[in-house]
Amino acid sequence: MLRISNLHKTYLKAVEPTLRGLSLEFPRPTIAGLLGPNGAGKTTTISILCGLVRPDSGTVEVLGADIRTDLERIKKRIGVVPQSIALYPPLSVRENLEYIGALYKIPGTILQQRIRHFLQLFGLDHTGSKAIRYFSGGMKRRANIIASLLHEPELLVLDEPTAGVDVQSRNLILQFLEDYHGQGHSIIYTSHLLEEAQQLCREVAIMDHGQLVVQGDPRLLMKDHGFSSLEQVFLHLTGISLRD
Repeated sequence: MLRISNLHKTYLKAVEPTLRGLSLEFPRPTIAGLLGPNGAGKTTTISILCGLVRPDSGTVEVLGADIRTDLERIKKRIGVVPQSIALYPPLSVRENLEYIGALYKIPGTILQQRIRHFLQLFGLDHTGSKAIRYFSGGMKRRANIIASLLHEPELLVLDEPTAGVDVQSRNLILQFLEDYHGQGHSIIYTSHLLEEAQQLCREVAIMDHGQLVVQGDPRLLMKDHGFSSLEQVFLHLTGISLRD
């Protein structure tokens, strides 16, 4: 699913590197959590595997393809849900989805079927004509996820998909991710909500200061470190100091 080897990245004028030889591997279809404190390098890692940021050195393989030589093919096989809302506020949710579907060259009839299906699935079928700017935070998050699903990606990459949402939206999103994985799809997911990651992820990689700290099944990590929650393991390995 994902293989990262010795990945380095230092942004222009940065005081320190963001990634310092990061290596990790998720070899099979799973729900994988990429976890770490602020500044650990999670978003940069995701941006690199999606082709939005170029690494200084190292290799990344996504679904068996190398981002250096097969990036365009990778982009067609993955869906990306960024932390920020990647939709046009003045447009309705339906107009946003029609535009994004056209970028993927999805035939009109099929696109309309998928839009209807996902709007209903995510509880937005009654607001299809409403401008995104008038949506609540939870509604925007749900619409943001739909936009990544229209081309039926093999791998779904989500950066903080439940940030700032209500309990009902969070529950719907997590249940959808469980079902999506159950249909044979792969998921890579970041979150600061460790309880959520413990519930959802089959495997997690905890990183800090641009390097891998530990990787494994959350339940086994809790057992190995003698804690009753993934959050306790996380704090034990990354410390309790505040991060900017």
